[in-house]
Amino acid sequence: MFFLFLTHFLLIALPVLADIDRSQFMVGSIFTSDKDESEIAFRTAVDRANILERNVELVPIVVYANTDDSFIMEKMVCNLISQGVIAIFGPSTGSSSDIIASICDTLDIPHIVYDWIPNESIPDREHSTMTLNVHPDNLLLSQGLAEIVQSFAWRSFTVVYETDKELQQLQDILQVGEPSSNPTTVKQLGPDDDHRPFLKEIKLSTDNCLILHCAPDNLLKILQQANELKMLGEYQSVFIPLLDTHSIDFGELSGVEANITTVRLMDPSDFHVKNVVHDWEEREKREGRYFKVDPNRVKSQMILLNDAVWLFSKGLTELGIFEELTAPDLECRRKKPWPFGKRIIEFIKARSEETSTGRIDFNENGQRSFFTLRFMELNSDGFLDLATWDPVNGLDVLNDDEESEKRVGQKLSNKTFIVSSRLGAPFLTLREPQEGEVLTGNSRYEGYSIDLINEIAKMLNFKFEFRMSPDGKYGALNKVTQTWDGIVRQLIDGNADLGICDLTMTSSRRQAVDFTPPFMTLGISILFSKPPTPPTDLFSFLSPFSLDVWIYMGSAYLFISLLLFALARMAPDDWENPHPCKEPEEVENIWSIMNTTWLSIGSLMGQGCDILPKAASTRLVTGMWWFFALMMLNSYTANLAAFLTNSRQANSINSAEDLAAQSKIKYGAMAGGSTMGFFRDSNFSTYQKMWTAMESASPSVFTKTNDEGVERVQKGKNLYAFLMESTTLEYNVERKCDLVQIGGWLDYKSYGIAMPFRHFRHFNL
Repeated sequence: MFFLFLTHFLLIALPVLADIDRSQFMVGSIFTSDKDESEIAFRTAVDRANILERNVELVPIVVYANTDDSFIMEKMVCNLISQGVIAIFGPSTGSSSDIIASICDTLDIPHIVYDWIPNESIPDREHSTMTLNVHPDNLLLSQGLAEIVQSFAWRSFTVVYETDKELQQLQDILQVGEPSSNPTTVKQLGPDDDHRPFLKEIKLSTDNCLILHCAPDNLLKILQQANELKMLGEYQSVFIPLLDTHSIDFGELSGVEANITTVRLMDPSDFHVKNVVHDWEEREKREGRYFKVDPNRVKSQMILLNDAVWLFSKGLTELGIFEELTAPDLECRRKKPWPFGKRIIEFIKARSEETSTGRIDFNENGQRSFFTLRFMELNSDGFLDLATWDPVNGLDVLNDDEESEKRVGQKLSNKTFIVSSRLGAPFLTLREPQEGEVLTGNSRYEGYSIDLINEIAKMLNFKFEFRMSPDGKYGALNKVTQTWDGIVRQLIDGNADLGICDLTMTSSRRQAVDFTPPFMTLGISILFSKPPTPPTDLFSFLSPFSLDVWIYMGSAYLFISLLLFALARMAPDDWENPHPCKEPEEVENIWSIMNTTWLSIGSLMGQGCDILPKAASTRLVTGMWWFFALMMLNSYTANLAAFLTNSRQANSINSAEDLAAQSKIKYGAMAGGSTMGFFRDSNFSTYQKMWTAMESASPSVFTKTNDEGVERVQKGKNLYAFLMESTTLEYNVERKCDLVQIGGWLDYKSYGIAMPFRHFRHFNL
């Protein structure tokens, strides 16, 4: 019983005795109003420090100053100092912080802030050695935000800010982008609550990526108005570089499919944060007030102020171990510094503490040089951490590829994709229905495009619906209005998820939409009509020789025939015994006029003859005739082959250079297509010359479709050539025998499946 009583006594007495030896020090904090929730964080942090640190006791003194009047603020600070405070926390407004920093620096009173302060409002660091800021350094914070935005790989985006403070925080983000990228658009919110006219201007642009930086109170209202204008669809991305975005209840923002991302400093699941929030609630309960906050919605200022008080109490306690601390007895007018102020600041700077907002390090200027930004995505379950950033390690992605693919797969299986296309063989044509068959949906079409998407859909397990581009165009940029048409416009406006046809991947289109890796490689070539077949000539075999040659050759033929006849009559060897077994009563000569002409004509035709001369004279004449016949026969054969070849009228053009060098044959391309753009933007002199000729031609040499161009070539009677992509050209040449391809490819290009920028299906496709 005695020991029980002794134990109970010690439990009560020791804390009391310990409190007797504790030194009391007053700390001041300035808030804008008595309704500032940060006051709860300040008082609770002081109570917690008094429990954990036994050698000192902090006494909080709170004042309210909802003004930027420098005279009133100076008077208030001097009043706090005259009461003996050893540190001043806050306020959160930059102009007021300058005044307090100046006074504290003169009197060596620690000044600790916990909010963003612009560079130009921070006094010269050599004259502000007593100020510490637990809020991330503004330059490093801006750098972190810029690296996160750079990881998005946006080609262009619009920045919307509310005040100059937000614009200053976004300075590094405005430098993001390559020289080839579209310029970043920067817009300031107006003072009115209705931002719809302002948002409509953004909607009319081609930017689907938005950086929105404004006060938390206005953020939800702006997003709701944007949602009403259909600006938060599946293909829109919104990045909110506000550290308190997580504190907003987005439950009222329904039907949003946009990719909304943001950042925050703390991890709500961290035990530090949970303990701090619990202490706030318990303290308010003891005071008879109700205060309930979700750790996932803790405001950054409250948690940063808690860390500021914690760091100060640790520094003060450590200094108290080595030195006997005394409360200051100071006045602003005397300007006599407190001897322990700088020592406390040095102790705090020298430490590297793990706090509710992660590790805190300070640089020589009192700015927080280490912190961790948590990059998050808003989804139906709240916020999902995607990556972290800190000044040492940079951006570190948290989600693995397997998890990302799983999330993509879930999105794919729950959506029917709208595929924008256009009719054009062989990629997409209308099917001919069977007797009694009614075609609906995708069954109305056939071709390479629908076959390709069908195979991809089977692999990735998604549904799709083909819709034709309203204007039937591929997609070209109007340089006057800076707007796109065709399939590209459908993707930009969010009316389609994919675009597939013979859609060429050009540099200009890549600035408006994304493309998958190419599924086909091709080039531009020339389509022309074959020359007409000449009429049949029954006497064309006479064409290799002129009339004179035929006359001379006929005369030679008759002369040789008669000469052989005469010589055979005179030569004894050409007289033969008709009956060799008997003595001849008379001899015969076989070389009649008929036989000599037959020998001559046989030699001339290269066929020979069954009878041959025997006498030397007739053989000599026959040999000379054979030699003549050999030369004439070979000359005739060669000339006949050349004549028959040349008689087939050859094309008058064989290359693009031939087209450019003449003016008789007109040539053109499809208006608004990539082929037209190739010649328009080419730096090659031949193609520049061709573009000038096409542009100035009257009537216009451009067509609305490839089919119209093919038809114009067929009807042009070798006076019109059509420049088109080789795939469609080869398809038409194979099916239309009167068409021909001229030359090879003029360039190399590829077809790809188009989609809105940075779409989640890009990796899978």
